[in-house]
Amino acid sequence: MQRYSPTQIALHWLIAVLIVAALIMGWYFNSMQITSPASFKLKASMIAWHKWVGISVLALAVLRLIWRARRGAPAPLPGQPAWQLKAAGLIHLLLYALMLAMPLVGWLMSSAKGYPVVWFNLVQLPDLVDKNEALGHVLGWSHALMAYAIVAIVGLHALAALKHHFIDRDATLAWMLPSCRKGDTQA
Repeated sequence: MQRYSPTQIALHWLIAVLIVAALIMGWYFNSMQITSPASFKLKASMIAWHKWVGISVLALAVLRLIWRARRGAPAPLPGQPAWQLKAAGLIHLLLYALMLAMPLVGWLMSSAKGYPVVWFNLVQLPDLVDKNEALGHVLGWSHALMAYAIVAIVGLHALAALKHHFIDRDATLAWMLPSCRKGDTQA
């Protein structure tokens, strides 16, 4: 395989957009002051949307891992130093771990705090744990720390892609961009 498949590329960018949206919403509603019924309603809506996006990231990350297991990934370009290959592997491992763990911890936190997780106002997901405010508090801090971790790791991931594109002038970034030539990919 010379580059990622269109499905892998679509999942990559969709998950990236959703992660950014979830982070922005999370930071926004955590900084909101409740000063009126309207601000309460807005904050409640933002929290619901944040949960929808988080559960969507979880589902898409599972799908992406299944797709990657079935289709693989392009072999690294020749001539890359071993340390860069190890760093890229570690960054990808951490990204996948956070794409799974962060939404799960958010879901656990909501369960522990006694708040339902309703996906797109259609499907109420089951509580993962019984109500436990102390556990909910710990899970809330864990979820917040994961937010900072994912920002740092996504930042490193993006910087590495830009380094490959602008300094190394190799095809690493092109492998994950939506524009592809016929015959250059697998379905």
